[in-house]
Amino acid sequence: MAEQKEFGSDLVLGINGLGRIGKLSLWHHVARRFFAEIVVNIGRMAGTSLADIADYIERDSTYGTLHGYLYGHRGEPVIDQIDEGAGTMVIDGVRVRFLREHRNPLQIGWADHNVRLVVDTTGSFLDPTLPGDAPKGALRGHLDAGAEKVIVSAPFKIKSKGAAMPEDAVTTVMGVNAHQYDPRRHRLVSNASCTTTCLAHMVRPLINRFGPKRILSASMATIHAATGSQQVLDRLPGAGKTDLRKNRSILNNIILTTTGAAKALSLVIPEMANIGFIAESVRIPVSTGSLIILVLNLQEEPDGEPIRAGMIKNIYRQAAQDDPAGYLHYTDRQNVSADIVGLPRAAAIIEGHEIHTRTAEINIDLNRVAGVEPEAVAAMKDSLLRVPVTQAVIYGWYDNELGSYVNLLGDRTVSIAEQL
Repeated sequence: MAEQKEFGSDLVLGINGLGRIGKLSLWHHVARRFFAEIVVNIGRMAGTSLADIADYIERDSTYGTLHGYLYGHRGEPVIDQIDEGAGTMVIDGVRVRFLREHRNPLQIGWADHNVRLVVDTTGSFLDPTLPGDAPKGALRGHLDAGAEKVIVSAPFKIKSKGAAMPEDAVTTVMGVNAHQYDPRRHRLVSNASCTTTCLAHMVRPLINRFGPKRILSASMATIHAATGSQQVLDRLPGAGKTDLRKNRSILNNIILTTTGAAKALSLVIPEMANIGFIAESVRIPVSTGSLIILVLNLQEEPDGEPIRAGMIKNIYRQAAQDDPAGYLHYTDRQNVSADIVGLPRAAAIIEGHEIHTRTAEINIDLNRVAGVEPEAVAAMKDSLLRVPVTQAVIYGWYDNELGSYVNLLGDRTVSIAEQL
């Protein structure tokens, strides 16, 4: 086993949930060694003993073993000192405590374990407007239970129509708008989604280069890996469920579904709120490794440089070079999804080989445009307005689990912890 580094702080991190994001976040923070101790709330018994939980943590069907992740092929198992009575184990020198009693955040009792910062990975508590004592539990319950800050590994979802985002809640993506987090004001922080994270890093360089007014419209489709919300085999839908496709086997099907990436993107890049944007999602039978196909319609400038594929490639090359955190990657290699799985802190990997553009004129009949006076049209030589528009197609890869999302979530977590 390699020599262990000292801890970055004496803080205790709380993780609520031990699903895909919770487990891989535990991997990340054990490797990072910023937090001296980690408290994981499972909220229920799992297996027959704490040793079964250790086995679940040690081995992963997608990323291999924890010791392999930490130390490569020469690594050896790193979990020891399993204490069933205390509910603790030591993972590569990091003390981890497991709570197995309460699922309602209000009842977890973070203060009893000196937890000031919680990462909620359950996906069950996403409404920042609900009070902490809401009957079915709420995000603010973590605050009432002793936490000072809560990070959510998903977009906020406000259930009450017309309700505004609370002033103490903010959505950020590392490398795009992380600076909008104000430690004096914000207590609830959404880390957006894996798709929004990739999309934001794809869109930001184009906004910086062209400005929002030259982007006439945009659309995206994410070709997304399977998630835990889908079924291994066909299953009867639950009462009231309207999406019958998520109950079909992910092993055998390409499944159309939805994504909230477009709505979440406007919280991260406000300029996108005034651009017509459509976002779609397709689930495919892979365990991780996803792709965004971004299509933009850009207005050409009469005296400006024509927008061509080479220009778009150079925009991304330069943006990747200028990214101090290295979140944006650009490659001219020909990749498949397996090539980007586990790639550290790669929010988006731009597939330069597949960037394409096509320019054409759009003919607009001013007689059919609302607000244009007939007299003004009559005074013109031609009522047809010819606008040169370039359509650009851009592909961006992302590891929707460990490589992209969890690593950026870890960066967000440490950056907030450093300001406690």
